[in-house]
Amino acid sequence: MFETLDAVEAIDDPEERSRAQAVVTAEVRKRSADWAADRGALANRIQTEEPAISIRGLARRLGVAPSTVQDLLDGYRGSGTRRKPKPAPKGQPAGESE
Repeated sequence: MFETLDAVEAIDDPEERSRAQAVVTAEVRKRSADWAADRGALANRIQTEEPAISIRGLARRLGVAPSTVQDLLDGYRGSGTRRKPKPAPKGQPAGESE
């Protein structure tokens, strides 16, 4: 695999290199989503079979960060930025707006 990436980087013609990079990037994005779904299914299966396993334990077994395991278990498929609700203004209960 790395040989292929090196070969793309070694293409002399900048336009041809750009086209090759676009093809590789598109394929990597597709496979990355597919692989995340596979890891998510595996994380859920392990957690079901071993309910006492910790997020850190799952992370070690899957070879990913604990935050990634949490995202996999939550089904999170975002851009890497979580949208959190804005904190309520002082003196106002959370969830209510002015």
